[in-house]
Amino acid sequence: MKILLAKPRGFCAGVDRAIDTVKLALEVYGKPLYVKHAIVHNEKVVKDLEDQGVIFIEAVTEIPKRANVVFSAHGSPPADYLIAKSRELNLIDATCPLVTKVHLEAKRFAKEGYRIILVGHKGHIELVGTRGEAPDSTIIVESEKDIESLNFSQAEKIVVLTQTTLSVDDTKGLLDSIKKKYPQVILPPSSDICYATTNRQRAARPLAEASDLVLVVGSAASSNTNRLVDVAKDKGTTTYRINGPEDIQKKWFKNVKVVGVTSGASAPEDLVQKVIDYLRQMGATKVEELEVMEERVWFDLPPEIKAAAQKTGAGHKFIDKHTISADSKMSA
Repeated sequence: MKILLAKPRGFCAGVDRAIDTVKLALEVYGKPLYVKHAIVHNEKVVKDLEDQGVIFIEAVTEIPKRANVVFSAHGSPPADYLIAKSRELNLIDATCPLVTKVHLEAKRFAKEGYRIILVGHKGHIELVGTRGEAPDSTIIVESEKDIESLNFSQAEKIVVLTQTTLSVDDTKGLLDSIKKKYPQVILPPSSDICYATTNRQRAARPLAEASDLVLVVGSAASSNTNRLVDVAKDKGTTTYRINGPEDIQKKWFKNVKVVGVTSGASAPEDLVQKVIDYLRQMGATKVEELEVMEERVWFDLPPEIKAAAQKTGAGHKFIDKHTISADSKMSA
């Protein structure tokens, strides 16, 4: 049996930045360190950080006054920042820069009098933050039925924004339907879409075509992980989402000569390696990477934690890792 590894896979730049931000904050401030929401949607990552002294909460009001807190990569509504200020919290904002970009667009368009159609999964934490920028102007759309129920006039100014963790392919059908109903609509720029979501889906398609079975490593709470499963299944290949090797069932491997492995943007590479080790124990003798594209994307650390670390002399490995020249910062 051969193992075929998708490339790119796993952590995106925003997730990597968020996790390193929490680890650096632990070095600088020590325990306890509060994090609003799961820093990323992966149980192993959360458990590892909890073991190091991180306390995860959902409401900012749960945090003691003047404590240290990191806001997660998914973004937060303005109300949470106001509460943090009123409680005199030392706030480190690990919101993914791509999410921040969409927040700024929501604020700008609302100020200019636009109605905002926000395409994404209702209830997803990212949309809570984005809608919070302009709650009176924003309607969340998840399906064709939602589009049918929209009752804007043809004279209204309308703009569409999207959940960043949806790919271009994920949103195309809905965007086409919105444009057909409201020809005057401004559609979102492609730069609002997370490069990692799109790239991992593009890599999953040839992986599925070349495999008898596909394993997607990642959490059930991860939107992009679940979508990877759908993409692989759409190619007609039997596909399972797994948290790690403990979820693998040997009965899946009857007549399997090639097993494809990929992972969601919030799944750490060490989980993938554990899956590979387990498959070797099951008899896999060869590991190959199927590289669809090269990914070279990095985001700098939040300025507040970077400045604090530099004052104390802590976290050189994190600062060096995320400090690069501007001309090489984004290439996907």
